[in-house]
Amino acid sequence: MSERTERNTRQKDAIRSELRECNGFISAQELFRRLEDAGEKVGLATVYRQLNALADAGEADTVRLDGQQLFRLCGDDGHHHHLVCRNCGRTVEIEPPSETWLRGIADRHGFTVERHTLEVFGLCPECRGENPRE
Repeated sequence: MSERTERNTRQKDAIRSELRECNGFISAQELFRRLEDAGEKVGLATVYRQLNALADAGEADTVRLDGQQLFRLCGDDGHHHHLVCRNCGRTVEIEPPSETWLRGIADRHGFTVERHTLEVFGLCPECRGENPRE
């Protein structure tokens, strides 16, 4: 039984480590392939479980893009929003709109604001074939 716990910890550490190397959102399948390429012995189901556990714990962000769930380790600040390249997954954290603006939109439609996320999807300069703006 203790061998299983140790193996899960090693696998979780490997998943976190590989996820840390990503500069944007990544699918469980792509992360699994990267782990396999690095010689890690971890199952796809374990990758899914660990990624979802990280997301449930607030340690990873998750978005849906083209019917696929993507993951990214969170920054330390907790509340953040993203520009996400729908081609390569590159992600940039952006300043959120004001709470006043969000509450005004919600009020106009009869909603209350309990929590929110903001993900803006498009193409990064590299995927559009342009030089990034500095």
